[in-house]
Amino acid sequence: MKKILCKTEDVPTKFVKFVWVAWLSVLLIVLTVLGGCSGSGTGGGVGVGGSKGAGDAGGLAANGKPKVTIDYWQYQFPAKVELMNKLIAQFQARHPHITVKQTNFPYDQFNEKVAALIPAGKGPDMINLYYGWLPKYVASGYLQPLPAQSFSVEQVEKEFFPFVSSAKLNGNYYALPTAVRTLALFYNTDLFKQAKLDPKQPPATWAELVDTAKKLTVKDTNGQFVIEGFAWQPNAQLHHWYRDALVHQAGGQDISDDRRRVLWGETEAGLEAFKYLLDFAIVHKVGINNFYTDDITAFKTGHAAMNIGGSFHLAALRKDAPNLKFAIAPVPAYKEKATQASFWANAITKNAQGAELEAAALFLEFLTSKDVQEQWVEKVGELPAKKDVALQQKYVQDEILGPFIQQLSYANAHFFVDEKLERDYFIEAVDLVLLKGVPYEEAFKQLVEKTQKLYDDYWAKQDKKK
Repeated sequence: MKKILCKTEDVPTKFVKFVWVAWLSVLLIVLTVLGGCSGSGTGGGVGVGGSKGAGDAGGLAANGKPKVTIDYWQYQFPAKVELMNKLIAQFQARHPHITVKQTNFPYDQFNEKVAALIPAGKGPDMINLYYGWLPKYVASGYLQPLPAQSFSVEQVEKEFFPFVSSAKLNGNYYALPTAVRTLALFYNTDLFKQAKLDPKQPPATWAELVDTAKKLTVKDTNGQFVIEGFAWQPNAQLHHWYRDALVHQAGGQDISDDRRRVLWGETEAGLEAFKYLLDFAIVHKVGINNFYTDDITAFKTGHAAMNIGGSFHLAALRKDAPNLKFAIAPVPAYKEKATQASFWANAITKNAQGAELEAAALFLEFLTSKDVQEQWVEKVGELPAKKDVALQQKYVQDEILGPFIQQLSYANAHFFVDEKLERDYFIEAVDLVLLKGVPYEEAFKQLVEKTQKLYDDYWAKQDKKK
């Protein structure tokens, strides 16, 4: 060791200076390369401060563009996760400089993860979320408006179905769906035949639905259900059925055009629709909540003859009950036709800046393309979100998809200010009547007042920000 030190100390001064100059030159080159990579690929004039692009300074991809990685989150839904992995591979083949990393969480942990990480500048660049969560996510600052150069308001409203405007807040679109869902009537054709009903003549009106449900209901000698005529699960799809279908069908309105007032109590329609839904269990006694765990389980096991469900149930039914013989019909109408539409949409978080923002916009363009929407129909069973894709004859005339597609033109998507609490309040109102014998009118009055207060509180916070 000593010998080595002596040799170093003996090096001529000029040589030492040469070595230092050489090292400083190399260091300067490295810093220049890193700086160039972190500043590349900025999109929409967005600054690169805080961009994770610097972490992708691994050189250029095969297409000569700087490499960039974006993180994509969606909740764990096997059919969607599996298809998304395939779509990511297709996207990366077209854009070899972009890597998309998919992360999944259980549904009941999803919002918690988002709330914990995104405000800290961590987590995803893109996220798949239920449209009903958008107002809360936007108010919390988790999302940024979609880049106008890629998704102008005019373009979106020309190409997508009108109810997608639920994703438009403060004049900007914050998310777009690949696929949408509508509610329809699922019915078991074997049980129809057993009850000597014609499977080609499903109920088309409110009165026919009640009458058919009575004929299909089977009970044992103790009065217990063997087969529900109509699956009755208010905490599943029926609370959506109420807001976006029954209220409109009865001639009423859901909320005001400015999204500030709940209108269920403004006319007799809201209460009439509320009573109609509850009477299946209380008066007609053709179904009860939690029979065979829930409505979809009762239906796929042949213990419920009819069920209000979404097109998103199709993939699970085909997988879990391949021998079940069922058909689909539009939801029965009353004074008007109406059904519920909903969707999961892809949004870009506030964390995506610079190269990541540009990559996220490209990925969203891909996810809303015709090719991807058609793959989504085949693998997941949800409907294309764009009009020109959904209204192709091959879908409109399909005996299973057709009834869902036919309703898209008059479907409604309720504007939620708090999806969880609005659902909870509806269930509480149902339980007041069902379990505690509170008069319909009183339970309905409380439902309207509590829901309106949610809207008042939400808009008060929004108005303060102006």
